[in-house]
Amino acid sequence: MKLNTLLLLVMAVLPSLGFAAESPAAVGAGHPQGLTLYVSKLGDNADGRSWRTAYKTLQAALDAIPDDKGGHRIVVRPDTYAEANLDSKHKGAAGAYNTIEGDWDGSLGSGASGWVVIDSGAPHVVVRTNPKAGTGNPTFMVLPDADPDKETGLKSVDWWGPWRCDPAYSAVGWDRWVFRRLYCTGSEGGIGWDMTCQAGVEFSAIVEDCVGLGRFAGACVMGHVGRAGEPVVFRRSYFMCLDVWGDAGAVYVRAHNKTMPATPDAVFEDCTIVGPDNALQVGYPGFEGYTRILFKNSRLIVLNFSQPQGTPSTGAVYSDLAGKFLHVDFEDCTVMGYRVLGARKDDMFSYNTKGTNRAYVQYRQPVPKGFERLRFWPVEVFNELMPPRFQSPGGVASAPAKPRLIKLPMTFGPQAMENSPVIFNSRPLLVLNYRDDTKNKTDAYKRSMYLYIQDLTTGREVARFGEGHSFANAFVNGSELNVFASEGTDRDWFQSLYRFSTTDLKTWKRELAIPQAPGEHLFNASVCRDDQGYLMAYESDKPVAFCFKFARSTDLAAWKKLDGLVYRGLGSEYSACPVIRYVAPYYYVIYLHAAIPGHKGWVSFLARSKDLAAWELSSFNPILEASPGEGVNNSDVDLFEYEGNTYLFYATGDQQTWGTVRMAMFPGPMKEFFPSYFPDGAPTIKVSAR
Repeated sequence: MKLNTLLLLVMAVLPSLGFAAESPAAVGAGHPQGLTLYVSKLGDNADGRSWRTAYKTLQAALDAIPDDKGGHRIVVRPDTYAEANLDSKHKGAAGAYNTIEGDWDGSLGSGASGWVVIDSGAPHVVVRTNPKAGTGNPTFMVLPDADPDKETGLKSVDWWGPWRCDPAYSAVGWDRWVFRRLYCTGSEGGIGWDMTCQAGVEFSAIVEDCVGLGRFAGACVMGHVGRAGEPVVFRRSYFMCLDVWGDAGAVYVRAHNKTMPATPDAVFEDCTIVGPDNALQVGYPGFEGYTRILFKNSRLIVLNFSQPQGTPSTGAVYSDLAGKFLHVDFEDCTVMGYRVLGARKDDMFSYNTKGTNRAYVQYRQPVPKGFERLRFWPVEVFNELMPPRFQSPGGVASAPAKPRLIKLPMTFGPQAMENSPVIFNSRPLLVLNYRDDTKNKTDAYKRSMYLYIQDLTTGREVARFGEGHSFANAFVNGSELNVFASEGTDRDWFQSLYRFSTTDLKTWKRELAIPQAPGEHLFNASVCRDDQGYLMAYESDKPVAFCFKFARSTDLAAWKKLDGLVYRGLGSEYSACPVIRYVAPYYYVIYLHAAIPGHKGWVSFLARSKDLAAWELSSFNPILEASPGEGVNNSDVDLFEYEGNTYLFYATGDQQTWGTVRMAMFPGPMKEFFPSYFPDGAPTIKVSAR
């Protein structure tokens, strides 16, 4: 079938088929896809291979995981599951985490939406502390002859919780697992693991979009040693503890490093962490082991604002250890509580601050260096006190549905990469570039580059121009087609950005658009129209590789750089190949983000801003990542609107031997596509481009 016929067929037919967006697994390149198992109370408990034959309990699915090769996945229908002490016999693997996730929005086919609630207080048993377990931290016992109907409520007994562990049984079987959209409650802990008898073992896990509530802690990780570059990550989640007694804290972390590590043992990113006495509790008196923790864009809330002569809280972040054993990094966080930091015997631990960190404390309490003192009650922070809850049209608690982005079964041929779709003179066109990267650092590299245009109706090449240039981006202005591209070199990478313009696809005018700064190299660019004229986002390798900057023009010819604005994501991270659009009152940018734990390869993020300085990241990021067979990236996104739908053209490949351009479709116009990734009430991560 010819390309044009396939394209028209796909555009016409797929919107009516109701295909669901693909759900990527946390499997890296070179790892086979593991087994997918389903859990539903409506299943027939046969083999867990489909919703019809789903297991009725989570433990049954866990018992069916066959090996430690990783990449296995358990998908759970929203419901309440009365289960405790869930046990994983099989770890995930490096680059191939196992996953357990709730079908939060119904997109995975369960026919339901809302939370998967794991209520460990609900199993029909009576639990007591085991009197034969010895001193120290005894385990629980189940009373076989007691009447469970007389004892309902939160089972606050040591070691009774959603995830199995006790002094003689380590939770290391949960190593390299991903937990998504789970609500864990009813017992001592919410989401967490203790290595106990295997203390000091390496351990990694990822928790995303979850709620953890417990008497002792909402989330915890103990007895482990963090892997460099592969920490335990808690992301976009809510954690609360319900008690002040003992070592209770909304989150509890205790690593067993012999020296202070250079990277965190646990990372809390965009989390809300609430406790009556401590948001973070670390260690117990007399323990000796080093722990490092990072809080990033998180809200730490302690509810005790006692008078000084009363019973004030010991600190939003509190350690029972000698000060040398703990280091905490704060980045763009807000802390509420009687005091920010506390330590036993005032032996204070070390900490660093980065970005903007704020504190609202009791009026007589000092604010540590690196924190801004808040004068007014932080309403927006306190609004995060309750766990996330969204109402669906039917009134059932559920998350806002992730927008339907349908990957179409087609490709635009080998070796395609940077691309830009446009409608020019009523014709859908795709502007691309070609270059032979095997000739990089040779005298033939620049000669291998050119720009070309493909007619999306006929599939034919209709123009070739811009020899020696690459990273094409197109913008239509009435009867004029503009293409912006970077000038290549043989041995010094890419230089300034140039504008090519034409009205007939035959005669092209070339002029300088964005000159490079000394020592700078420029790459991808994207142009949109707004109420001030034209705005460009362009990729640079300065001050970091990579980032993007902005420029304005009133005529597409003369451009003025917007000094002082550089988008570098969170913490000067990889932010490449932007595509920018303006849908009032927001600017939206899709850009390439480096690989993140739990996702495959280079992924595409979406951000929005009203002023180009203060940005918000979508809670649905990444919006695109490589699916099976696509290689290791979904990059270089560009998009257009065609007959009422939005089409995203993106590049994929293995970054070495092959690449191609594929397409995904959103069933609706751009004015619906972009806002759908920022639903009302959904949390966002704040990023500054200043």
